[in-house]
Amino acid sequence: MSVDVRQLWKGSVQRADPPDYGLILAVGGLVIVGLLLVYSATFDWSYQVHGNSLRMALRQAQWVGIGIVALVAMMMIPYEWWRDMAVPIMGVTLVLLILVLFIGDEAFGAKRSFFGGSVHPGELAKLSTIIYIATWLSSKGERIRDVSYGLIPFAVLIGLVSGLIVGQPDLGTAALIGLTSMAVFFFAGAEIMQLAVGGVVAMITFLFLVSRFPHASRRITEWIEVWKDPFNAGHQMQQTLIALGSGGLFGVGIGQGQQKLGYLPTRHTDAIFAVLGEEAGLIGCLFVIGLFAVFAYRGFKITMEAQAPFAALLACGVTCWITFQALINVGVVTGLLPFTGMALPFISCGGSGMVTSLAGVGLLLSVSRGRSVGEQSSRRTDRREGSRQYASMDRRWGNRGTRVSRSRRRTGASRRR
Repeated sequence: MSVDVRQLWKGSVQRADPPDYGLILAVGGLVIVGLLLVYSATFDWSYQVHGNSLRMALRQAQWVGIGIVALVAMMMIPYEWWRDMAVPIMGVTLVLLILVLFIGDEAFGAKRSFFGGSVHPGELAKLSTIIYIATWLSSKGERIRDVSYGLIPFAVLIGLVSGLIVGQPDLGTAALIGLTSMAVFFFAGAEIMQLAVGGVVAMITFLFLVSRFPHASRRITEWIEVWKDPFNAGHQMQQTLIALGSGGLFGVGIGQGQQKLGYLPTRHTDAIFAVLGEEAGLIGCLFVIGLFAVFAYRGFKITMEAQAPFAALLACGVTCWITFQALINVGVVTGLLPFTGMALPFISCGGSGMVTSLAGVGLLLSVSRGRSVGEQSSRRTDRREGSRQYASMDRRWGNRGTRVSRSRRRTGASRRR
């Protein structure tokens, strides 16, 4: 049955719950830190290239403004609407992923973007894949434990999206989408053994792909060499570790770092956490990691309190995506993971990455506000009946029960049982 968007909008505006202010504060803090770091990391380079030390920072501020508009729009639109739009959104994403392979801008031997690097279809794929798999998994119910209904179609879908991204090539984004999708699949109640087998196959496939791309193989080799002898680290790894070590406990001061002045590659994007470590020290790094921890906590809290399976899977997907991406970036900069070229959400300089991340936060806020008219109607019915509706996380791990949130009414009969 189709959804009347105007009725959904009208109902949601009048009867929505307050947004999650803890999540808003955490994301707001990360965005502010990001703007400061982008200016600090680019003012010298921006002046040399463009004659204006503020140019890159102002451009990033513009993308933040667009992202905030996207966040508010996603928060105001009832999340149920995205269930009906999942197929068209995924279709557009697949078309863009195909087009970028033929007419995308080429940089460093890869075709990943349009319009001079401002629009990356891979960033859109992160969000659209979450919306699609949340829709698909919530419609399957208990049948996702059947291989023919669950694992195989799931693997084909994620394999198609990841394969197009690998063709750019962008192994890091492909791995992130696969990891996030598997986390959502697990949360939806997938068979543990099926998931384990799928994970093994995915890992073997990923290692095979790494061996086929010389730059990826080189990064793995350099990372292994770091653990054998730090002096054998590649140039980028050496510079990021020098930046982190130079900061000490409290850092050298915002804007006073030296590694960004031509020594640290990708200082305003992939390696911006190293700039933070040098200028704000260990305390600054822990502060940013703490903000991401707050984001993860609030995101999973929204997931567990969601009133419908689709809402829970949607919130879980967005939370896992941004949390995993932050962990990977920090792990790369600190030398715990091989270099992947993955940006730090809300902080790294970038247009489409900032907009899609803030749009994902808008989806989380929409779920936290109970943005489904059906849920609002159910709540009003419960109040008239004098009953209490609540959602709880089903933790029946032993009997392989679903792990998605379910809405239940606690009636007198159920209490007696």
